[in-house]
Amino acid sequence: MSGAQNTTEDTKVMGAGILPASHWQSLPVDNPDDDDKSLRSQSMVSSTTSLRESILQYRKLFGRTYHHEYGDAESWIPNDEKHRECMELGHYIVLLLQDNKLFYSPLDTDKIKRVVDIGTGTGIWAMDFADQYPHVEVTGTDITPIQPTWTPPNLTFELDDANQEWTWPDNTFDFVYVRFLNGCIRDWEKFYRQAYRCLKPGGWLEHHEVALEWKSDTQEIPPHSPIGQLIQLFTSAGEKIGRTFRTVDDCLQKPAMEAAGFVDLQEKYLKCPLGDWPTDPQQKQVGLLMNEALLGDLEGYTIYVYTAIMGWKEEEARAMIAHLRAHFRKPGLNPYIPRRVVWGRKPEV
Repeated sequence: MSGAQNTTEDTKVMGAGILPASHWQSLPVDNPDDDDKSLRSQSMVSSTTSLRESILQYRKLFGRTYHHEYGDAESWIPNDEKHRECMELGHYIVLLLQDNKLFYSPLDTDKIKRVVDIGTGTGIWAMDFADQYPHVEVTGTDITPIQPTWTPPNLTFELDDANQEWTWPDNTFDFVYVRFLNGCIRDWEKFYRQAYRCLKPGGWLEHHEVALEWKSDTQEIPPHSPIGQLIQLFTSAGEKIGRTFRTVDDCLQKPAMEAAGFVDLQEKYLKCPLGDWPTDPQQKQVGLLMNEALLGDLEGYTIYVYTAIMGWKEEEARAMIAHLRAHFRKPGLNPYIPRRVVWGRKPEV
């Protein structure tokens, strides 16, 4: 932990091991931003309300756009075109990891009638599901209206904050699908209880989430390295806003779903690499897409947390992002991020 040994004011450890923002401006970046060889060997590319024009007046921060204030809803990722492209790449990464499956739950797809995708983002999963099962009524909800207007006839999008009380009647849906809401949900136990109430008896809830802590089987990721600091900063940010980023790391999904009443719980652990280092062809393809999805907009994934939540200056945040990008590209690091999928059933009456 060489950072702790440095006695200058700028590199003293603060709080829970978090280095001061100015630390990153004082250090040269190991790998320039335009040097992408180590990872880029190839380029692969609560109330529901109707959408209104007023909500299209997005907030602008540091040249990026974020969702309009809606109740107490808050999103830490931008909703502009650059980030939407990364989100859609994320969908194809999921399909690759899951052998082109849209879900793991053992649905009787001939009999299900209503499905909801909570936190639908660009709506790409909901569109794929609606296309594949045209007899099912599919709803996608989100706090920001970035979904397309041209959709399958059995799909609708609604503006909704999942932290508020869900307004659907009891026993409405056959399937509730949730993906990547780290840093967005105030109370996961309440969230699961609402999903349980809105599911029909025999219906399924499936929750996909990504870990916060990056892993490497080849090199240590020290606490004072850029990636180590990323983990600590996002942990601290989640505590500040009351919306954890550690859903997977703290194993919150399965116990909270069980407490809500779900049975037949199952889970699947997925290893998602970054870069072209895997020898397995499928994992290599995932890594290349992850390179595009994450490093293609590393700013979008981090700058709001560093500035709006942690209080850093823009130039401090950008210096940290440059060091973080270089660390992800470090030869031989072979980084990967765990993901966990948990699904469970609401018992029959």
